[in-house]
Amino acid sequence: MVKLLIGHKGSGKTKKMIDLANSSLNTVNGSVVFINKNSRLMYDLKYRIRVICMEDFEQIRNIDEYIGFIYGIISQDHDIELIFIDSILKFADVTFSNIEDFLARLDLISRTYGMDFVVSLSATREELGDYLDKYEILN
Repeated sequence: MVKLLIGHKGSGKTKKMIDLANSSLNTVNGSVVFINKNSRLMYDLKYRIRVICMEDFEQIRNIDEYIGFIYGIISQDHDIELIFIDSILKFADVTFSNIEDFLARLDLISRTYGMDFVVSLSATREELGDYLDKYEILN
């Protein structure tokens, strides 16, 4: 399942994601991954959460490469239950025009491998469109 946190910049999405990630350790049996733009949140997350900083992977430039990157993460740890992706619209050339395709591909990965995704988007419902009805909105 793909779950979304949406809202404009500064609306508290990242803080909520950190809280969700930390509290998820009480309910998941497998691994939790948190993908973030940089390493500044590393110490806000509990040590059992694998933090991936996209600044370390600057050659990932489009959705296909980003999806391939996610498959690589999954191939290294078959116990992943939950992946958090913070501020996806800030990297990998993900835009309003292709975010629907990106989320659909995450949904397919979720169903295929039995894991959940929580994705934050700096946008409003109106900016994103009707396809949001397919996903659970957490805020």
